[in-house]
Amino acid sequence: MADLGIPRNTIEVLQRHRFTTRKKYGQNFLIDTNVLDKIVRAAEITKEDCVLEIGPGIGTMTQYLAEQAGKVTAVEIDRDLIPILEETLAPYGNVTLINQDILKMDVKKYVEEWGEGRPVKVVANLPYYITTPIIMGLFESHVPLKSITVMVQKEVAGRMQAGPGTKDYGALSLAVQYYAKPEIVANVPPNCFLPRPAVGSAVIRLTGYETPPVQAADEEKMFALIRAAFNQRRKTLANSLGNAAGLGVGKENAERALERMGLPSSIRGEALTLEQYAGLSNLLF
Repeated sequence: MADLGIPRNTIEVLQRHRFTTRKKYGQNFLIDTNVLDKIVRAAEITKEDCVLEIGPGIGTMTQYLAEQAGKVTAVEIDRDLIPILEETLAPYGNVTLINQDILKMDVKKYVEEWGEGRPVKVVANLPYYITTPIIMGLFESHVPLKSITVMVQKEVAGRMQAGPGTKDYGALSLAVQYYAKPEIVANVPPNCFLPRPAVGSAVIRLTGYETPPVQAADEEKMFALIRAAFNQRRKTLANSLGNAAGLGVGKENAERALERMGLPSSIRGEALTLEQYAGLSNLLF
């Protein structure tokens, strides 16, 4: 089977099947063998691994994964891509193809059965418009994961890795860093894709923690607190929490809790570490 990481092979397959990319699915196919090698290397795929790929497109990265992994499941939402995938992945007996929306799928149940109870590795060139819901969905539903190695918008990768006090630091940074250790492994320019996206991309590896790095008595409430803190970034943290509908904290309570932690009442949400948010959450709830 021809290497789809080579641009002319991708073009030939798309033309033969008269396939045109759809904006609504955020389809940008990788056409750079060096980047594909980098992704598979960063994910550290071995024959022991079960790999879940989200959005395989025409099967470009799936071919690379199938060569290295024990088993691969590729979940593709676009029904029109299924005949192409059946053709490009025909030589690989270790690939399972599923035509479904990953956001509507019970990924945890599937992975537990298919992975036979072992944690899996997720590898994907994600559609940028739903990057965050996909990643957070995997973490929040507690899918057994070793790691997630994904191509995302460069700006989003920066936000996942950002630390306190920076402009990119926010609710996404804290959520990702609660579940995993993020590391940007490659920056990828637009000319590595067909069609070219309007933005730069990056490959980020999120290595899952067996136990979170901080102890929150109520994980859900801590994240509600974090979302409220960043909903009004320019306000003080006490004001943001006091104004948050449904949080039930109140400005005075927030100020008292901050005081007990030795923090000024004028502090903003972007200044607190994940550990401090866990501590604040434990005091307030």
